[in-house]
Amino acid sequence: MAYKYVDNYREQGARKKLVEELRKKGIEDEPVLQAISKVTRHYFFDETFWNQAYKDIAFPIGEGQTISQPYTVAYQTELLHIKKGDKVLEIGTGCGYQTCVLMEVGAKVFTIERQEKLFERTRSLLPRMGYKAHFFLGDGSKGIASHAPYDKIIVTAGAPTVPETLLGQLNIGGTLVIPVGDEKSQQMVTILKTSAHDYERHVLDTFRFVPLVGERAW
Repeated sequence: MAYKYVDNYREQGARKKLVEELRKKGIEDEPVLQAISKVTRHYFFDETFWNQAYKDIAFPIGEGQTISQPYTVAYQTELLHIKKGDKVLEIGTGCGYQTCVLMEVGAKVFTIERQEKLFERTRSLLPRMGYKAHFFLGDGSKGIASHAPYDKIIVTAGAPTVPETLLGQLNIGGTLVIPVGDEKSQQMVTILKTSAHDYERHVLDTFRFVPLVGERAW
């Protein structure tokens, strides 16, 4: 983790190049691209690896987890169609990069992480970066019922199925974005809740996420 928070022309220029790369890969949502251009991704890296921060790659962050590839973060965020003030549940805080992007596009974020070391690290770092999310430690596969319902739910780990509990915590008219598959690869799934018991489901591109671990997952 970075000890000195410096964001100079080199890092800003690298983010600009990253945004252009994401555009070429098909990301079209301007607020999402603007968010990627603002979030200082190198703050989530040890200074030794700052030169890796703005490459469009995932990178290890400890505890068997990775900071997600920027394209994946942008892709999932774009699918959510976030409006300013939307109440968003994030399953899998990780290092907090996705959390920051969600907040930059106007979301009010409730985020849960099962790894205590990552939870403590992220809960400490994000406020120093200017991001004030609501942090929870626990089993993300069960969501956060005490603050439901949510306008949007994003799952940042691969699940074997869509947890019914999460569907129950989604507002009518809300959207759930979740990668579903086996431990090797998953397909991105978006689910729109059209009524208390009805949903529209769309299966999209293939990705590879770390597994979603919990009572209602692996």
